[in-house]
Amino acid sequence: MATSSLSAGPVLFFGGPYSNLEAFEAVLREAARRAIPSERIVCTGDLVAYGADASACVTLARELRIQVVMGNCEEQLAAGEPDRGCGYAPGSTCDLLSRTWYAHALQSLDMDARRWLGGRPRQLDIEVGRFRLAVVHGSLNSINRFVFASTPSRIKALDLEASGADGIVAGHCGLPFTQSIGGKLWHNPGTAGLPANDGTPLIWCSVILATDDELIIEHVALAYDHATAATKMRAAGLTEAYALALDTGLWPSCETLPPGEAKAAGKKLSPTTLRFGARTGEPLAWPVSSEPTQLAAEKFRDATWTAKGEQRASVALTKLETLWLNTGTLCNLSCANCYIESTPRNDRLAYLSAEEAAAYFDEIKSERLGTQQIGFTGGEPFMNPDFPAMLADALERGFEVLVLTNAMKPMEHHLDTLLRLRERHGNRLVLRVSIDHYTRELHELERGPRSWEPAIAGLQWLARNGFNINVAGRLYSGEAEAIVRSGYAGLFKGLDIPVDAHDLIQLTLFPEMDESVDVPEITEACWGILGKSPEAIMCSNSRMVVKRKGANKPSVLACTLLAYDERFELGTTLAEAAGPVALNHPHCAKFCVLGGAACSR
Repeated sequence: MATSSLSAGPVLFFGGPYSNLEAFEAVLREAARRAIPSERIVCTGDLVAYGADASACVTLARELRIQVVMGNCEEQLAAGEPDRGCGYAPGSTCDLLSRTWYAHALQSLDMDARRWLGGRPRQLDIEVGRFRLAVVHGSLNSINRFVFASTPSRIKALDLEASGADGIVAGHCGLPFTQSIGGKLWHNPGTAGLPANDGTPLIWCSVILATDDELIIEHVALAYDHATAATKMRAAGLTEAYALALDTGLWPSCETLPPGEAKAAGKKLSPTTLRFGARTGEPLAWPVSSEPTQLAAEKFRDATWTAKGEQRASVALTKLETLWLNTGTLCNLSCANCYIESTPRNDRLAYLSAEEAAAYFDEIKSERLGTQQIGFTGGEPFMNPDFPAMLADALERGFEVLVLTNAMKPMEHHLDTLLRLRERHGNRLVLRVSIDHYTRELHELERGPRSWEPAIAGLQWLARNGFNINVAGRLYSGEAEAIVRSGYAGLFKGLDIPVDAHDLIQLTLFPEMDESVDVPEITEACWGILGKSPEAIMCSNSRMVVKRKGANKPSVLACTLLAYDERFELGTTLAEAAGPVALNHPHCAKFCVLGGAACSR
């Protein structure tokens, strides 16, 4: 980490010249116009990338002594690595398109230039007036993490708190934005080497000036000779898609973008000036992103009709392929956003007994329901004293069994039992381990401090001992799903975990569920409009058994997601629960129909 005091006068920030010499020179002209000397010009990394002039951009930055933070491109080029380290999903459009420019850049730079790139600091702490700003490429702890305007505030707040600074200036995502979060600043000046995917060829930088008690932040759009830059790219044999992007202002792919940013493609950005500091009232945000609309009170009230008076969609049970048994809501963890609110004290759903589970297994056999899979969920199933017995019972009866677990201390108490069951039943026993993010910091943001190492240790033990394992993750980080899967792929490779992160079953990624956020009600007409079938929805092939605290016997529910909504309690037997289910809950729309998610295979 390097430290620099830039108190006197404005500071110009920019990201990613990307080997685009014409764009780089336009930024420098803007600095000269404002009389900003080169020592007060700060680059957030990725000097070298898509363009034709890798060597010239490095030479220019070195000669002018511009302060450059190490980006993933600097890191990889310095090491002579064959990969860009951008975090793209293997085989994605971005991955394939980047191979040409990376090879060109690697060939263009001599060893001296690459050594200089490798000497850039990963973090630069600078003082602008009385404000201290931490300049990084992706995020504080990950050089290639994509942090966008839509990235949840609690994730940005984690880095802001850890930095100890008044704000973070970052790059990598390619889009300019500014936000005030908990009284601290997150600022991205945008990139110089590519337009901001807004349908114009303009490039972006920012100028920050300190007064006595605030920062004046100016987002600046610059025109430059993009036609010459594109012509040079074509002459060098580089990817046409990126040369075209310089002219059109649109990226060749939106695979790296979260939904909000992807929807904003082609919407022109306008320069703006913001103030951050003592007089700043929250929220400070540019571009202004609309908050999720709150769910209207009249929605999801009637089982038959929507708020607009349309026939509500319902789903018939075609075959009970999976029966879920909720072993109880007690858990060794208190996760931040557990959909079932499991904690070490929440016993709203009591422990299910082995005898009660057996009664449902018996009903499956006597009624010839043809159920193939038994799923165990909680809470943490291994906390239930009867769980080993009901797990063995299900396997002995020939069911395929899926166990949802955090693979921590409760599971450790039953390792010998698990080994015996694996030896006897092999791959019919599948354990799905919850790893909420591919990084420790974001996993623990959800699951709590010191939860990462025990979970990873449990996952590795299962892998070493030949268990059939899946992983469950969450889409709460604000990253595109392709980026999240690529991150998990790197984690699994490093840990030698035999899980294919790009397989939708082996790595199940659950969307975030917020009952208060607006979502369309699903009508009978939606099946044709959306091109979906009721048979693809989870409640067409599964049910869940729970035992409510104080109840004499268990109940059968329509869905694993709606454990506390009594409207979805269908009876006490599987026969009573065989009727159709009205899609009368926000989760039905967001999770199952629109999200296309499912809890089992």
